[in-house]
Amino acid sequence: MVLGPKKEDTRNKNVDVQGGGQSYGVPAAGEVEGNAYEPMGTPGVNHWQATYIKRDGLDDRGNIFFAAVEMTRMPMVITDPRQPDNPIVFCNGAFLDLTQYKEDDVVGRNCRLLQGPQTDRHTVDEVRKAVAEQRAVAVDILNYKADGTPFWNALFIGPIFDQDGQLLYFFASQMDITERRTSQESHLQAQKMEAIGQLTAGMAHDFNNLLQVINGNLEVALISLEKPDAARAALERAQRAAMRAGKLTQQLLTFARKQRLEPKAVNLNTLVVEFSEMLVRTLGDKVDLRLDLRPGLPLCHLDPTHLEMALLNVLINARDAMPDGGQVTVGTAIVRGEERISYVDLCVVDKGIGMPPEVLRRATEPFFTTKGPGTGLGLAMVHGFVQQSHGRLEIDSKPGEGTTVRMIFPVADNGQDGAGAGPDQETTTPEADAMAGSRPSVLVVEDNDDVRELAESVLGMAGYSVLTAASGEKALDLLREGARVDLLFTDVIMPGGMSGLQLIDEARRLRPRLPVLVTTGYMDELPGHGQGQRLNILAKPYKHGDLLERVEAALA
Repeated sequence: MVLGPKKEDTRNKNVDVQGGGQSYGVPAAGEVEGNAYEPMGTPGVNHWQATYIKRDGLDDRGNIFFAAVEMTRMPMVITDPRQPDNPIVFCNGAFLDLTQYKEDDVVGRNCRLLQGPQTDRHTVDEVRKAVAEQRAVAVDILNYKADGTPFWNALFIGPIFDQDGQLLYFFASQMDITERRTSQESHLQAQKMEAIGQLTAGMAHDFNNLLQVINGNLEVALISLEKPDAARAALERAQRAAMRAGKLTQQLLTFARKQRLEPKAVNLNTLVVEFSEMLVRTLGDKVDLRLDLRPGLPLCHLDPTHLEMALLNVLINARDAMPDGGQVTVGTAIVRGEERISYVDLCVVDKGIGMPPEVLRRATEPFFTTKGPGTGLGLAMVHGFVQQSHGRLEIDSKPGEGTTVRMIFPVADNGQDGAGAGPDQETTTPEADAMAGSRPSVLVVEDNDDVRELAESVLGMAGYSVLTAASGEKALDLLREGARVDLLFTDVIMPGGMSGLQLIDEARRLRPRLPVLVTTGYMDELPGHGQGQRLNILAKPYKHGDLLERVEAALA
């Protein structure tokens, strides 16, 4: 939706005079087009968006212009805002053809008669706002014909004033663009399915390779049980492949903006300087790293680890774009946005081979890569992280001239202190205080049998007493029965029945001081959940040492 100029502004613009001054108006000059384009698909320049006339009234219909309006196939309507409810006072035959209404059913009624159950209320509100402010407006709106058939209506409405600026009428022209909208939606759906297909194929390829490594090495380890060194090496290879699979999953979640972030107040200059040694090693001997950091940079509220990985991914692309070496510049700047909001720009500039337009358009697609051994997830992960951090990613590139990648983040509010993602601050339960010196008891809630048994094994070997439940309901039964539980360790997503979050709420009603450790491989706005208390979250896949460290911290 695009609005025309305000009424007072139209009076100050250059006007187009017709009929020796009988009527005059303000040319559109391409300003009011929005989604509603004229039939040839180009923005309008010469039509009027506000009109002034000498004579009021609709009785004089004996001229060529009235005949042209009746002859055109473009549906047209005039409404009278001086009458109650702004009714239709004229419609041409093309409007009746489009809507299948009879003239007696239309004249005297408000245009809302075309609206129906799926008409977007927000679009209707936009039209009402324009009418109330006596301004032109252009929208695409879903309307309904007399028999209930929906159609997409490209609608343009403009005001008609008298010479003193008093509003007389609204004129509306419209066009059935259902076929155009259907074609656009089909094209978007085809693009979406192509992207999903590419994503699925890339995931299948990479995960099958990793599963081959894991399964193959486990088989070698089983065969080599009598040779501990060979079995250990095979198990280590399998473990490395499993962790790579976990990293790939996290990259996909970041691309989908479903990764758990732990934002803190970060000075980008400090982060770049402290990370520069790693960046220099990554770039290698052929590429020189240059820093161009703006002094006095304000803080941003970001996850520093994910930001480092995003910067590293961009630097790797810059290095690969300069096979013969060159210079890469990492810079920072302050960007002034709208409404006095400031942003910080972290940019990476290389003088490499650059990207042609067709490659640049797809640069952030998952698994799209022009590099043979690449996964195609680097820029996709960067894009997802920046979006999830409420920023935006801009990429400028020309073949032979290099590439500039900008990660633009909003400046942190003064009230943001980096808190909000840390462990829960609760300490021990009364039961644990009363039984100090005995083995702490951990209740493991996980619907996947293999994952649950693994956690039970790891905690048991570390000396903990372990209770297990395959569902939230069974875990609650144990708590209600009075089982000793010093820590609740639960998965978040459990198909059917009670989720981990619901379990936490119920468990804290029964035992308000019960420490909780949450694990999940899929994070979507979880840190703010749980009766206003922050969640202590361990992301899957996790290492045994990480689990034991987090359990110990939660119980401390």
